[in-house]
Amino acid sequence: MTTVSETGRTALAFEGVRKAQGAQAKNRVIIAIACFGLFYAAIGARLVDYGLRSPESVSSIQRPDQLLISRPDLLDRNGEVLATDIRTVSLFAEPHKIIDADEAIELLATVLPDLDMRGIHRKLSSKSKFQWLRRQLTPKQQSQILALGIPGIGFRPETRRFYPGGPTASHVVGHVNIDNRGIAGMEKFVDGQGLGDLAAAGMTINESMTPVRLSLDLRVQHVLRDELAAAMDRYKAIAAAGVVLNVHTGEVVGMSSLPDYDPNNPVEALQKDRLNRMSAGTYEMGSTFKVFTTAMALDSGLVKLSDSFDARGSIRIGGFNIRDFHGKNRILTVPEIFIYSSNIGTARMADIVGIDGHKEFLTRMGLLTRMKTELPEVAMPSQPAVWKKINSVTISFGHGVATTPLQTAVAAAALMNGGKLIEPTFMPRTVEQANEVAVQVIQPSTSKEMRDLMQMNVANGSGRRAEVEGFRVGGKTGTAEKVVNGRYNSSVRFNAFLSAFPIDNPQYVVLVVIDEPKPEEGKATATAGLNAAPMVSAIVRRSAGFLGVAPKFGNGSQELSLTY
Repeated sequence: MTTVSETGRTALAFEGVRKAQGAQAKNRVIIAIACFGLFYAAIGARLVDYGLRSPESVSSIQRPDQLLISRPDLLDRNGEVLATDIRTVSLFAEPHKIIDADEAIELLATVLPDLDMRGIHRKLSSKSKFQWLRRQLTPKQQSQILALGIPGIGFRPETRRFYPGGPTASHVVGHVNIDNRGIAGMEKFVDGQGLGDLAAAGMTINESMTPVRLSLDLRVQHVLRDELAAAMDRYKAIAAAGVVLNVHTGEVVGMSSLPDYDPNNPVEALQKDRLNRMSAGTYEMGSTFKVFTTAMALDSGLVKLSDSFDARGSIRIGGFNIRDFHGKNRILTVPEIFIYSSNIGTARMADIVGIDGHKEFLTRMGLLTRMKTELPEVAMPSQPAVWKKINSVTISFGHGVATTPLQTAVAAAALMNGGKLIEPTFMPRTVEQANEVAVQVIQPSTSKEMRDLMQMNVANGSGRRAEVEGFRVGGKTGTAEKVVNGRYNSSVRFNAFLSAFPIDNPQYVVLVVIDEPKPEEGKATATAGLNAAPMVSAIVRRSAGFLGVAPKFGNGSQELSLTY
């Protein structure tokens, strides 16, 4: 009995040990599984964390299809390309992957010898994950750098703006910055229509966008710029500018300002003499303003074409003597005042209308307020803080108010098209669309009288050199003395010629200005009739065919009477 009993107890003891060991093993398995579970859970959580972070916190390099900031092509009215995108690449570095910054710089310098070595060394030695090294490489530079095999160096696909015409239409088309964002001209306007907001939000696309068609005619634009450049050289002027404007739609068909710049190298635009003088510069427009004074007097009903005014001697006012440049020293009819460009006669007509009426008329014509158009570079005209009689007198013949040449042309178009003021546009616009925004500012009868006066001035007055056989040009000269050291200097001039053609049924206004012209060889002076008027003649002669204006020969109609 004793032996059996001992054996049973021993078996029971072994059974207990086995059960205890099994329980421990089971616990170890559970712990191991739990550890593995926690480990993989930590990895999963880390991956989720990385996935929720913004791309910038992981890397500055986004997917290639998100990197291309596309812009729509800009076209002229006939479909000619003014601006387009081309593919390029830019060089970047990931400094945390650079093994030896000095060696990397030495290798890069073999392809890009003009690199800023100190600046690049700072970038490559920084703790950042992304640094630009050079934007917009050539394909050859890219292949040469690839062959160097430098760790931590890569390429980012981008787009670059290309302007096939170079400076031909630079002030209208504008340009972009290094990130392909519009910062001037119509490029900036396009961004303002929503493209810029999309790019800023990262919603850029790598797809062709619908082209934006402008109102410019590249053929007319070339003619205009070519003639301005020739005139600057011929008359040794410091600047010249001009515009061709459709009087019935307000479309700017051509506009140029010299000196200009090449938008493919936009740094040139920063030079101080590269201002867009047509819309961003304000000037006293001289005797071209007599067009508006005469229209004001006739439209008021207080003056008729048959009226006469005393243009003898001078007008003494506010300590100043107002005289005529080439005075006839006699009583002149309204047409004679216009054709002989009499300061005295023009001042007397303004005096009849009065100061308040004068200011109201110029405001109605859009000459005293900031012009509204798509082009961002538009200056605010300047005028006296308080209009006195002396101000009204001098403003009547173009001194005392400074306005932009473009809005001068726009106001003149209203005098030619039956009296409708139409805001200018650099986008295509139909006559029906223009009529929806047009404002009637003078009577149609006044418009007819102004066309007759402009026609007479080319036939018999200072605008003779603007005449083009078959195209019936009408216009008005303006020779304004510039202010030098606070005083008007008679030897430093800002000349203009304001014209329309064909004058019996005007389709286009052409305005040119030339800044500080010198007398042409063989000429004693440099008045607008001797330089600005011939510029208009050349522009009309070369561009009329492109504009669809057919010549009309025979039965000349420009021999009109100066008396009514």
